[in-house]
Amino acid sequence: MIAELQCVVLDCPEPQRLAGFYRSVLGGTVDQPDRRWSVDGDWTTLHTPSGLVLAFQRAPDHQPPRWPDPVRPQQFHLDFGVPDLDRAQEQVLAHGATLLDEGPADRGWRVYADPAGHPFCMVRH
Repeated sequence: MIAELQCVVLDCPEPQRLAGFYRSVLGGTVDQPDRRWSVDGDWTTLHTPSGLVLAFQRAPDHQPPRWPDPVRPQQFHLDFGVPDLDRAQEQVLAHGATLLDEGPADRGWRVYADPAGHPFCMVRH
């Protein structure tokens, strides 16, 4: 092993706002003290209950992906396991997500965009 993943960093125009969105989805603590990072107006972290750390970095000229447009591809996306897709959808939409692809009723996943435009999926587990 060469390295250990410390966090996933998402560029966005408003780090605190996006951290709050993901806290509403995953739980956790925004800007928890951590020797690995200093937080400020341009860098915010979210330590989740599972141990995953997401970081949000201000990018004033951020151009969000346009899923599934190959001209502005998704670049990466996050998958979140949920027991009830309908309930999860209701909750993420209430917190500012946008539904991108609901798909057929029997499909086990749906695609959303966070408030900064990053695609993510809710997957039934």
